[in-house]
This record gives sequence, C-alpha cells and structure tokens, in this order.
Amino acid sequence: MNKLILIIQREFLAKVRNKTFIIMTFLSPILMIGMIALVALLTKNSIDKKSSVAYVDESGLFNKEDFNNSKTITFENLTEVGLDKAKIIAQESSHEGLLFIPENKNIDQVAAGIQFFSEESPSMITISSLESILDKKLENEKMKKLEIDLIKLQEARVDTDIKLSNFDGIKSSKLINGIKIGIGMGAGYLIMMFILIYGAMVMRSVIEEKTSRIVEVIISSVKPFQLMMGKILGTAAAGLTQFIVWGILMGVIFVGTSYFFGVDLSSNGVGGQQMAMDQMNQMAQSETQLVFTELMNLPLVSTFIYFILYFLLGYLLYSSLYAAIGAAVDNETDTQQFMLPIMLPLMLGVYIGFATVINDPHGTVATIFSMIPFTSPIVMLMRIPFGVPWWQIMISLLLLVLTFIAVVWLAAKVYRVGILMYGKKINYKELMKWIRY
Repeated sequence: MNKLILIIQREFLAKVRNKTFIIMTFLSPILMIGMIALVALLTKNSIDKKSSVAYVDESGLFNKEDFNNSKTITFENLTEVGLDKAKIIAQESSHEGLLFIPENKNIDQVAAGIQFFSEESPSMITISSLESILDKKLENEKMKKLEIDLIKLQEARVDTDIKLSNFDGIKSSKLINGIKIGIGMGAGYLIMMFILIYGAMVMRSVIEEKTSRIVEVIISSVKPFQLMMGKILGTAAAGLTQFIVWGILMGVIFVGTSYFFGVDLSSNGVGGQQMAMDQMNQMAQSETQLVFTELMNLPLVSTFIYFILYFLLGYLLYSSLYAAIGAAVDNETDTQQFMLPIMLPLMLGVYIGFATVINDPHGTVATIFSMIPFTSPIVMLMRIPFGVPWWQIMISLLLLVLTFIAVVWLAAKVYRVGILMYGKKINYKELMKWIRY
C-alpha cells in the first residue's frame, strides 16, 4: 500500500510540476472566456451587420411600404430602370444583391419566379428576411383574390400559451427543460473530455517510461498492478486539481469582470430603457422567478455527487484500457489500431444523449444505455437532471463498478506482459494470449 501511495504521489507531482501543465492550468480559463467572448462578438457583428438590397418589381404587387428599411436590411427601388440596368447598378455598387419579382397575374407563378442575383453567396439571414417579407405580402394578396376578409382572419387568430404546473398546483416554467438539458450535456461533455485528455496522458506516460527503459528499474521494486494503478490515480488527482483551479479562476474572472464593468449581477434590468422594454421586463419577471425557483429545487447537490462518482468510475474504467494499450506498444503511432474500440462507446454515449435523452430521457433506449457501463457515465448524467429513480442509478453504478474491476483485472494482465515487451508489433490475437497467461 505504501508503494502505491508513493507511485501516486510521484505521478501527481510529475504532472503538476510540469511547466506546460502549470501554464495551461492558469491560461485555459482566460482562453476559454476569451473564446466565448470572441464568438459572442462575432455573432453579434454578424447579426447586426446591415445589408443593402436593390429590387425590381415587375409584378406591381408591392409598394414602397412593403420594403421598409429595417435594422438589418436597407432597400433601393430600381424598378424604373429595368432588370438589365439594375443588374449593372447592383453589381457596381455596395448592394449585397438584386431581388427580382417577375410580372405575372398568377400569384403562385410570381412566387415561383422570384430570383435573387448576387456576386457572392448571399447571407442566409438576408434571404430569410426577404422570404418573410415576400410570403406575407403574397399571402395577403392571394387571400384578397379569394375574397377572404383579412380583418376577420386577423381577429380569428389565437395564440395559445400553455401554463405548466404539477398535480399539486405548483407552477413550472417551459425554460426549465432547456436548463436541465444544458446541465446534463455539460456534465456529459466534461466527463468525455476528461477521459480523452487524461486517459491519453496515462497512456503516454506508460509509453515514455517503457521506451526509456526506466520501467525495468521500477518493476524490480513494485508489482505491475501497483504501477498501473498508481499512474491512473496519480493522473486523476492531477486532473481533479486542474479542474478545481479552473473553477476557482473562472469564478474570480466572472465576478471581477462584472465589478470592473459596473455590472450589477443582482439587477433585473437597466435604467433608462423605454417604457415598452420596461413592460416586457415586468412581464418576464414572473417567468424568471419560476425558472430560478425550479433551478433551486433541482437536486443540485445529489447531481454533483453523482457527477463525481460517474466521473471517477468512468475515468478509472477507460484509463485502465489506456494504460494497457500504452504497455502493449512501443510508440504512440502504434496505438491507433487500438483507439477506435475505446472511442466508439464515448461517441455513442454522446450521440445517444443528443438523439434520445433530450427528447425522451425516460425512454427505453436512454434507460438501457444509461445502464451499460461503457456509456453510462455520459448518458446517465444527461438523464439525472430530469429525475431518475434511485434504483436505476444504483444498478448503473453497481454495473459500472463490477465492469471496472473486470477491466482492471484484464488490463493488469496485458500490462504485466506488455510492459517489458519490446520490438514486437502487437495485434488483438497477441493481446488475447497475454490475458490467458
């Protein structure tokens, strides 16, 4: 036991004293926040970008009011100059393109013949906005021809807003499902990324010691199983330390940035807004309060505990396989043939999360894959925010523990033989022989 602790300590210190590890530990939160801010800024600039569109209306169905300038598009009427000359003007000017509405008495044929000419591929936001304008106008014109009373039709429209509550009458929010999905997806992705990053770190550490022949000296003092578990647990401790530091730094950066820019995190609105915006904020307060109340009622503590359990067991399960692969090969290039079987369950878990857990978290497919040990760390964590019976969680954890024990036993057999095997190309048939030894 003392030797195992020494190996864990050695692996942990080797990781945390590494300059790259230290730099990335403190730099990663800044890079992550900077990347999010950059994406938000680029998205905002893309949305706020104002396009200029020229149009030629030969149908006579549209008037100037139909093409009023908006926040994103400005229009120029070139109907009088004709299509050919309008194309030249639009091409030589700063217009994004030219919208052409053909002449035809049949509204359906007008809709089918509309074209947009541009030098480059137009923005999808611009095309979507134009289609919305055209659809609304042509639908109104068609209803007039069909002698449908537009005023009565408008009065007949009803917007249904379903209110949610449980059988005890406690109100709920439609936004809470989105929050649950976000929590589940975030937890699942964190586990997947941890397994990929730190599992590969264990594998590279084994390969490095094997190729440098240091392992021959170490094996003379400790058992191969102790060495393998020491590497796995030491790397896990380093990874947990890094995550804790990231969480603290991101919290400090968030609070510090809010204070620096004078943002009141407890405020619900910004002073000096127009009356319409104030009314919208007042209407949204009840919904916001419901979301906040439901968020507080979520089993956050138990979710965090389950996250730690699945996080550790999932990492230990996969890192044992990574360690076995590292012991079986002589260099990192030879690991590629063995990586796919490890990657597939992780990819499948994420796919199941997107395809089934979001739409039906308690369905048969989601339930089965949350029990399978190789996918349960991801799928079960995506289900937990929606509420999972305790017995399903217990069965899932029990199967995960039993599978971990079996995989560690198999990995130790491969590790015991492979750690001192040099210069031989290993295949799956050879690995099966090592397991039988």
